[in-house]
Amino acid sequence: MPTIILDRDGVINVDSEDYIKSPDEWRPIDGSLIAIAKLKTAGYQIAVATNQSGLGRGLFSQASLYAIHRKMILESKEMGGEFDMIAFCPHHPDVNCECRKPKTGLLQAINAKLPLNADTDWLVGDTGKDLEAGQRMGIRAALVETGKGKQEITKGIVSRETTPIFRNLAHFTSWLLNI
Repeated sequence: MPTIILDRDGVINVDSEDYIKSPDEWRPIDGSLIAIAKLKTAGYQIAVATNQSGLGRGLFSQASLYAIHRKMILESKEMGGEFDMIAFCPHHPDVNCECRKPKTGLLQAINAKLPLNADTDWLVGDTGKDLEAGQRMGIRAALVETGKGKQEITKGIVSRETTPIFRNLAHFTSWLLNI
């Protein structure tokens, strides 16, 4: 089965400069949960690869992160969506770990459970680091303008000439599924 790997903050849910620290702060981006449901219905596996440096910064606990993910899973399920895997990097950026995007540790973990295929699989993110991780793993990568996406384009970090860019996850899904 083909796989879509999604960044979390800025792709599935509204991002915050102050981090998403509790389930109460987690809010889906309009249309994202329906898009996930459409992808599942079309036969895609859905994985999440998310940097969560707020853990390493001491801004929230692992229990809080799991509670946020439970809310995301439940709200997605209510729309008919489902996640096959959620992988997260808990480290502070200064740790220089192998799992923090743009490194490929999270994607390697996903690949171990849901073998990736360069011909069918995509990573959808809102930063150049997301896209770089996908490209390093040999899968296609697309940028959404939600989250940090528009800023990445404005700053010249991501080019419209070389990267598929979509308004949001719902727009990407409509394009991919030709609906």
